[in-house]
Amino acid sequence: MKVQRSTFFAFNGKSNLHHFHSSQGIRISELESREFVSKLLDRKWGLQSPATPIQRISVSSAKETCKEQGIGKFSFFNNTSPNLGDEVSKGNQESSFYIMRDDLLHPLVNGNKARKLDALLPLLQDHKVTDLVTCGGCQSAHTAAVAVSCAERGIRSHLLLRGEQPDVLTGYNLVSTMYGNVEYIPRSRYANREQMLKTHADLVAGEDGSVLWAKDIVEDLEAMDVAKMDDFSTSKASPRKVLIVNEGAGDALALLGLCHCAGMFRLVQYLSQDHLLGKTRPVKFVVDAGTGTTAVGLGVAAMSFGLGALFTRFILFVSVFFSLAEAFSILITSSLKVLHRLPWEINAVMLADTLENYKRHEDRLMAEFTRQFLASMVCSSLDMIKWVDRQHPRKFGKVLEGEVEMCRKIAQETGVLVDPMYTLAAWETATELVQDEKSSIVVMLHTGGTLGMFGLAQRYKSCFTNLTD
Repeated sequence: MKVQRSTFFAFNGKSNLHHFHSSQGIRISELESREFVSKLLDRKWGLQSPATPIQRISVSSAKETCKEQGIGKFSFFNNTSPNLGDEVSKGNQESSFYIMRDDLLHPLVNGNKARKLDALLPLLQDHKVTDLVTCGGCQSAHTAAVAVSCAERGIRSHLLLRGEQPDVLTGYNLVSTMYGNVEYIPRSRYANREQMLKTHADLVAGEDGSVLWAKDIVEDLEAMDVAKMDDFSTSKASPRKVLIVNEGAGDALALLGLCHCAGMFRLVQYLSQDHLLGKTRPVKFVVDAGTGTTAVGLGVAAMSFGLGALFTRFILFVSVFFSLAEAFSILITSSLKVLHRLPWEINAVMLADTLENYKRHEDRLMAEFTRQFLASMVCSSLDMIKWVDRQHPRKFGKVLEGEVEMCRKIAQETGVLVDPMYTLAAWETATELVQDEKSSIVVMLHTGGTLGMFGLAQRYKSCFTNLTD
């Protein structure tokens, strides 16, 4: 199932030369429109570099005759040092796709979590946060990422995990326990997450401590309120300054999505360099979609980066020959061409929800990101995101027969570890796309999930014991 969605940008032609209004009545300066990309990128980041290893996976029919279906009928080979830049199109004649190894960004932090925390972590340090309280499931990659990232920066993490402590600590659960302070919460109490988090944060802060919600600092992502920050960091002489990150709640997820979008801006800027993917080459990205935030963040970044960069050059160049009013008129008529400055398509493989809910989440993130950063334009939706079904749909969390064996086959043939819950779905879709795709290159974003295999081995013991030769 594929859904294409339209995007338009509205400018009011009655505006003066220095300011214009969106159709929603927001007054934005021309300078703000031209510089929003550079302002967004000019900040502190958690990752030292946005770079990620890019490898190339060749796909061929399996030599041995077999009755395998799906990608089981293929063999894979990994070129760990492929040619990029101008050489990319030359290698596109054979069946292959590129894979961005975000799973290698950190040994313990998922790639998509590292991108999400890329913009958030410096804000914690700027706000002088001493403790962070968050929550998640027993095998939550989010809580593990928070625990590790906080510990690396001298911040104490307090992790409220849903359910009972397992008999054997492993995977993300073990990482969370080693790096953070874990407490298991009965499901009945966990149901009211905000109250649970607030109560625990108050206990951590003590009588003289301060408690702040993540939305209070994430909303300052575009332009931090220094006075407000100083007031928080020096309030009361307590060493405890506690931040609550409510992972999973609708509003909080949208706000954290802003950080993720910011991280995706940085990634898109890196990838669109001429010696990598460039700005003019058609690219079909493939990403597994749990919540869908990574896919939307990548789409928003690709759209906004291309528009913002070209907008600046366009206005500076055209205004030499025309008035600004005429320049805006020309920009309106060519807005769709401007949008495709980065001719990228994001294929988001739906894993955990319905198409309607993924669209709803996309709209919320778009609305919030537009309000924060792109208020100079009206973005109704993204036409570069396609929400697609995975090859073998199922209830989220269920592993189908043969999938663990397929993960093992991919690992043995390429050295790339995918998991049956998330990244195998992206690998399957990328393999499917390259069978017929010749005009575009296909790039899979490996979001991580390696440690999740340990938790799955606990739940699906028979699937893993059958791997023994």
